Amino acid sequence: MANDLLSAVPETYDANDIEVLEGLEPVRKRPGMYIGGTDERALHHLVAEVLDNSMDEAVAGHATRIEVELHADYSITIRDNGRGIPVDPHPKFPGKSALEVILCTLHAGGKFSGKAYETSGGLHGVGASVVNALSDIMRVEVARNKELYVQEFSRGIPQGPVEKVGAAPNRRGTSVMFHPDPQIFGSLQFKPARLMKMVRSKAYLFSGVEIRWKTAVPDGDTPMEAVFHFPGGLADYLGESLTGATTYAERPFAGKVGFQEKFGQPGSVEWAINWTPSRDGFIQSYTNTVPTPEGGTHEAGFWTAILKGIRAYGDLVKNRKAELITRDDMMTGGCALISVFIREPQFVGQTKDRLATEEAAKLVEGSVRDHFDNWLASDTKSAGAILDFLVLRAEERLRRRQEKETARKSATKRLRLPGKLTDCTAKNRAGTELFIVEGDSAGGSAKGARNRVNQALLPLKGKILNVLGAASNKLHDNSEIRDICEALGVQMGPKFKVDDLRYDKIIIMTDADVDGAHIAALLMTFFFTQMRPLIDQGHLYLACPPLYRLTQGAKRLYVSDDAEKDYWLEKGLGGKGKIDVQRFKGLGEMDAKDLKETTMQPESRKLIRVSIDEDEPGETSDLVERLMGKKPELRFQYIQENAQFVEELDV
Repeated sequence: MANDLLSAVPETYDANDIEVLEGLEPVRKRPGMYIGGTDERALHHLVAEVLDNSMDEAVAGHATRIEVELHADYSITIRDNGRGIPVDPHPKFPGKSALEVILCTLHAGGKFSGKAYETSGGLHGVGASVVNALSDIMRVEVARNKELYVQEFSRGIPQGPVEKVGAAPNRRGTSVMFHPDPQIFGSLQFKPARLMKMVRSKAYLFSGVEIRWKTAVPDGDTPMEAVFHFPGGLADYLGESLTGATTYAERPFAGKVGFQEKFGQPGSVEWAINWTPSRDGFIQSYTNTVPTPEGGTHEAGFWTAILKGIRAYGDLVKNRKAELITRDDMMTGGCALISVFIREPQFVGQTKDRLATEEAAKLVEGSVRDHFDNWLASDTKSAGAILDFLVLRAEERLRRRQEKETARKSATKRLRLPGKLTDCTAKNRAGTELFIVEGDSAGGSAKGARNRVNQALLPLKGKILNVLGAASNKLHDNSEIRDICEALGVQMGPKFKVDDLRYDKIIIMTDADVDGAHIAALLMTFFFTQMRPLIDQGHLYLACPPLYRLTQGAKRLYVSDDAEKDYWLEKGLGGKGKIDVQRFKGLGEMDAKDLKETTMQPESRKLIRVSIDEDEPGETSDLVERLMGKKPELRFQYIQENAQFVEELDV
């Protein structure tokens, strides 16, 4: 397939095909490259970009107060009492102020050299300019040297030069007001609850700043005004997160250490951790106040320090079973927060979801380890309780793994498996996959396409029961649902246990049409309501079969939608003769070779992992209820609110 794709480049390719995007055009053309998409998460990331600039001023010691205000028209203003963005002419662009250069030029900012900011959340000089490019209105006010300056923009274009509008003897800092462009984000609007959560977390991350929140948009229990200031930092944050939960340590292991004294480098690490039997564990990490939801090297260094420390304490008290403890055991019931400030951090992607700075692991481990050893030695009661809990988790993990391996070896003897299940031969769960496919004909093609060692098949007949609102007896009596449970080796609802799963990945593979999408939606609703941990721990996936196969002479290409098909029909595949278009009306029409190459073979397929937005889990439940529940009026309302247009209905 790779060779076909490489050879499917149009023959005519010259200088006329090279498009040069100037100024902020690349941002509007491909917003996903800069903010990760145009969905709700990306929309709120705009606020984070501007707020991070104010936080950098606070961390650098130049600002003590930040104000975040959401207006009735869903524009937002972020103010700080920092130094104010420079407004004097830029030396490289004498006709423009530094303010205009910063807001209208990619990779322009004051955080490259390290002179203006020792540590900062902004790195690439694109944050503020990206927000400007994706806003239909932006107004920036700068109070600097007792004068007030103003400049306005629209979609990245200045609406005039920076103007001095008067004196500001008692004011300093920067105020940025912007409104996200509906041409980019459609009807999406800011969620006050989500914004306030972001604002509050920033206040926890730097004890020296006070953040004032205000909104003109009512949103349930979200306060219209609030002030956040937390002298205790992350320890306060963890205490609030674990309110009402039983913990193994009376006081959390918390602290803050600078890197300068031990490592001779600028920066610091702050942390707080405790263990509880009352809830699942979590870790939230930050770099220069920017959330890193995918973790990174700072998290790795932190867990290494904790793991080495707990094993060393076990050795000290002659508990040999401490050596069995792994990082996964520690994260079970371990609730941790970690925040690092480092110079010139390296992230994976512009949205900074994962820290990649190698030395961060060493800095964090070296800083936390000694303090953890001292903490364990000073509070032997808590240390003993934590050690006993972690040893118990390690023993339980090993016992379950042994049981699972035994169950896998004799699955057909110990489990009642559905007759239409085509099982794989692997003895261990690791690396195994169950494809839930639509219909027997699709199952026939998939049998020839699968890797029998690790890929199993379960064909379904038609659409399964919509479980939302269905009585429990209907669930248990439904043959398709019963087959799924028996194939997976699990029970539904409260009795579901991830450790009982017989497969590592569960992959929904349906036809690329309306009926296939409906079946996939019903299955996802079933797993969401009856086996939620399966989704939370990353076991559920959607296969992405192609909709068309294009053939031109010896050239062949698979495409997933009409837009891609039309593009290649216009450009050509580089072969000879007319392009033959075959539409796959169903998986059963694809031969085993096609299905293997496009949808089942790990080297060439594409899978979509089904996940739930960690920031807004309640919204996922509401959306499932609206779309799959018993009330058609809610479904109709959602369609009215979100279906902007329909060009062609494919039935």
